[in-house]
Amino acid sequence: MTTLRCRLPVWLIPVLWTLALGLWGLSRQHSVWRDEAATWQVARRPVADIWHMLGQVDAVHGLYYLLMHGLFACFGAGITTLRLPSVLATAVAAACVTVIGHRLAGGWAGLAGGLVFGLLPAVQFYLQEGRPYALVAAGAGISTLLLTTALQGRDRKTHWAAYGGTVLLCALLNWLSLLILPAHAATLAWTRTGRGTWIRWAAAVTAAVAAALPMILFTLTQSRQVSWIPPLTWHMLIGPAIVLAIGALGALLDRPRAGRLSLAAVGLPLLAAPQIGLIGLSLVKPLFLDRYVLFSMLGLALLIGAALGAVVRMIKPRFPRVSRCLVPALVAVAVIALWPQSLAKRSPASRVDDVLAVAADVRLLKKDGDAVVFVPAARRDTALVSPTAFAGLRDIALVESPFASGTLKGEEASPERIRTAMLAQRRIMLITDTPEVARPVSAERDREKIAVLQKCFTAVADKQVRGRRVTVYERLRPDR
Repeated sequence: MTTLRCRLPVWLIPVLWTLALGLWGLSRQHSVWRDEAATWQVARRPVADIWHMLGQVDAVHGLYYLLMHGLFACFGAGITTLRLPSVLATAVAAACVTVIGHRLAGGWAGLAGGLVFGLLPAVQFYLQEGRPYALVAAGAGISTLLLTTALQGRDRKTHWAAYGGTVLLCALLNWLSLLILPAHAATLAWTRTGRGTWIRWAAAVTAAVAAALPMILFTLTQSRQVSWIPPLTWHMLIGPAIVLAIGALGALLDRPRAGRLSLAAVGLPLLAAPQIGLIGLSLVKPLFLDRYVLFSMLGLALLIGAALGAVVRMIKPRFPRVSRCLVPALVAVAVIALWPQSLAKRSPASRVDDVLAVAADVRLLKKDGDAVVFVPAARRDTALVSPTAFAGLRDIALVESPFASGTLKGEEASPERIRTAMLAQRRIMLITDTPEVARPVSAERDREKIAVLQKCFTAVADKQVRGRRVTVYERLRPDR
């Protein structure tokens, strides 16, 4: 490790490793799923239209949409531009893990943690996701590194300003990132930090939260967006329990001691506090999705690094050569063990659906003069992401476009008007979900669409691909 450090900084190895993992299969066979489609279609709108939409829906992701709008404007709207920010952000997070581990437990602990971070299944999933969660993880890594630096006695006013600014930026990307603050407070308490550091930390946190508070309060008025998240059940806690058990084992091997700044003092709160905090919030309002606390995986990587670093230190006196090969060998074993899962996460089947694949089927099946309806209306994202595939089709249920209405899916006509418009058509193309991923039809408009198609039309073509379905209907008989 000493020779390696003389040639290049230790953190560069996990950065290059994570970039390689992120660029591998980045396009997922040219597939884009519904969450990424939201990013794609919103980021291509003019800034004024994005602001208009944020007043109605999705304000929680406003900063991210504006960032992606700028990137699309500079580099063009495409899959690489959509996902590369997450790859770069994850590499930054891996670098932060490495630096923290190196400072607190030595080079091997830092290197192991940085390499492991990119291999964690949850991280591999969001590593190539056109959503803000990897960016939040990068910000969490930076803020934790700044906190660790402060606890090592190197804090200045500019240092705490950077810390507060990073916390604020993460909150504007997703305000649930503020669950990192209890973790940092636990680290301060564990290390028995002085009163002055507590005051400076509290001042930075207060300023960041106060700046983010108006956005947080406004997004609460749009809470219907997450009404689909199911209530917390005990089986949802199995994954977090396993992760916390692994982290606790790593903390024990790090030999935690109150009053000492260690990887256990930083990593265990960073892993546990966001998970427990999200569980607590979910008891009040269902919010339990692992992506909201993806940044807690930084803590898991730090603790795994601490465990491997401790093992290296234990065997080094008797087996110096083995100690130098241990971390690379274990990482290689992990790569082999996770290989099937890594391949699966880079497959279109790893997501609920594929917006682009169904657009290709629309091109093949459509005829001039055909009408199109979407069930639910959110499936209109296919047309918004691939408008050329829908050229010539008439969206007969739509009365106000997503752009004009400031929404993600537009405003549709009343059920009666939709029925009248459908009965005036000879051929209608239905875009919906495949049965295995479809939710029960609940909206009155959608029930009317299905009822008209079943009663007055007959299916003449049907294609199902990657969670989406295209069915072409022809008029069977006049409505009686």
